[in-house]
Amino acid sequence: MYYRLLANLVVLIHLTFILFAVLGGILVFWRRRWAWVHIPALLWAVLIAFVGWVCPLTPLENWFRDRGGASAYSSGFIDHYIVPILYPTVLTRRLQIVLGLLLLGINLGVYGWVIRHDRQK
Repeated sequence: MYYRLLANLVVLIHLTFILFAVLGGILVFWRRRWAWVHIPALLWAVLIAFVGWVCPLTPLENWFRDRGGASAYSSGFIDHYIVPILYPTVLTRRLQIVLGLLLLGINLGVYGWVIRHDRQK
């Protein structure tokens, strides 16, 4: 029971990290210090998307699920949880790169907005 709870906690942490990587630039607009945390998280997320790595949180979640008697999954977090919601097809390498570019583009736009706002002050 505790292992399943820990697996679910890892899922929540994973989802929070993804949301932070995608939208964390908005926090930088509010407090510039967030950039020190957001930029490394963003770079890690983009690197995983571009290289095709599996985030270390996925094997950790699977380990907890396996210990808790639930079945682990062989794909990554995005493939298992996010893609079925957003896309009807399997995540391809090409789509993964597009998602990485989208992640990068959104955040470059947000940081550009923050820099422009600071210069106008």
